Amino acid sequence: MENGPMNHKPAQHRPARRGALVAAALIVAVIAACEAQDRMAEANGQDADAVMAPAFEVDPFWPRPLPDHMVLGSAIGVGVDSRDHVFIVHRGNLTERTEGGADADPPIGECCRAAPPVLEFDPEGNLVNAWGGPSDEYVWPASNHGITVDHMDNIWIGGNGPNDTHILKFSRDGQFLASYGEPEAGPVDSHSTTRFNRVAKLAFDAEANEAYLADGYGGRRVAVLDASTGEFKRYWGAYGNEPDDARTPPYDPDAPLIQQFRTPVHCADPSRDGHVYVCDRPNNRIQVFRTDGTFVDEVQLAPRTLGDGSTWDVAFSRDPEQKYMYVADGKNMRVYVLDRLNLDVLTSFGDGGRQPGLFFAVHSIATDSQGNIYTTETYEGKRVQKFIHKGLAPVTAMHQGAPWPSAN
Repeated sequence: MENGPMNHKPAQHRPARRGALVAAALIVAVIAACEAQDRMAEANGQDADAVMAPAFEVDPFWPRPLPDHMVLGSAIGVGVDSRDHVFIVHRGNLTERTEGGADADPPIGECCRAAPPVLEFDPEGNLVNAWGGPSDEYVWPASNHGITVDHMDNIWIGGNGPNDTHILKFSRDGQFLASYGEPEAGPVDSHSTTRFNRVAKLAFDAEANEAYLADGYGGRRVAVLDASTGEFKRYWGAYGNEPDDARTPPYDPDAPLIQQFRTPVHCADPSRDGHVYVCDRPNNRIQVFRTDGTFVDEVQLAPRTLGDGSTWDVAFSRDPEQKYMYVADGKNMRVYVLDRLNLDVLTSFGDGGRQPGLFFAVHSIATDSQGNIYTTETYEGKRVQKFIHKGLAPVTAMHQGAPWPSAN
């Protein structure tokens, strides 16, 4: 942080003895205050010098079981509306043993059938609505990817199929509102203002009424639209450079970071203080920009991660300052907790596994008004989980493992 200018005032002349007594009294008061804080921390079982971070416990009973033999495929998006209703999108890709079970003709068993692509849960985890899929009104993505609720409670969906060059906008009850971008295949062009290329996720700046696109699995840019009209406004690449669609060499953890995003560009989320956090997933980095595309800072997480990379999605804490940022790492199967402004990693939770609190390819992450975290898992993870916000607590381990409910 920068220090402000010093406020210089004329010196006051006082007797030396009186000045010495005042200084001594101030020192005693400061020491006493520090000792009191230490005693309070010890009384609460805390180390006075401990790093503090948000703490979470997994809710193993959220959501409630789905009705009508429905199951999830790869879950690749999660968002929360103004009522703390949770929306997820999944692909319905069931395993061979369940594919078409209850829907086969004749049925081969009572279970299972793929749930509709979009599911809405209330805060208690009850399924309250389900919708989505192909329609005569719009072109549903060949591979839907990412779901976000904007500041007007509209639902936006991207897609990362080979021909998914558009995005869809719905009301929160599933009524089609708009499609932006030409929904047809074409050459990759990260400078196009009429077509996107396999958008991974959308996020929103409510004050500016703008939509930010992580564009994406084909494009190598952040694109910004008017959230009401879909008007194309601006775009940029890594470090604020013009995006370049030329093929890049494989990621090398020992080589200098390249000056372009790799695909996929997996998130582009604006914060309330005018910054945008971009997931450059295969480069294992989060890049920070101002909303006009000016580069500010970057951080790498688990920089020796290969393949899918470590930076899959971000979400912010719900305090006014958005002090903390949560980063989903689907390759290393954990969620990092960062100080958002200085990009320091404070701790992480999760690990690879099927039990509650563990992950198989944690893909997307969102927070509700109470600070709770929701995650979805892709590939064979195929589920959504809730992590209950328990307030601030001292950090006792950099990697916590499963945040299992306490015995109390």
